[in-house]
Amino acid sequence: MTTPDSDGLLAEQLLWLTRRVHRIQKHHLEQRGLGVTPAQSRLLRTLAHCDAPPRMADLAQRLEVVPRAVTTLVDGLEANGKVRRVPDPTNRRVIRIELTDDGHDALRELHGARRAAAEEILAPLTDDQREVLGGLLDTLVDGVPARGRGC
Repeated sequence: MTTPDSDGLLAEQLLWLTRRVHRIQKHHLEQRGLGVTPAQSRLLRTLAHCDAPPRMADLAQRLEVVPRAVTTLVDGLEANGKVRRVPDPTNRRVIRIELTDDGHDALRELHGARRAAAEEILAPLTDDQREVLGGLLDTLVDGVPARGRGC
């Protein structure tokens, strides 16, 4: 018996769509002139979901990258005034990362850019098709164990 995707077409389509989403989001980010890369925007979104300012190691784990990559991202965001390093109130040897006011403003702009990119991608679909797609995506997302929500 063959599977509905015996030749891997569905997997390829998912990869093409993912690449297209990234290209379109990057374009919308560049249009807004925020000076934030897609990787930096992911870090900002992650920070926004943390209950308290996380440590760099927490961010690396949450983003599933090596700590050095987080250092580079934070350096760039700090230089642009989007985040700041602050000492932990209970252990001054520990440094935590928090959003600045500019970082919160950037998040609002990023949200708008992501919505614009999603609308561009979904434009060819009818409302009914969007509803079906949303249900399918919920099924796929729910089928994968949630990874470290929050920090």
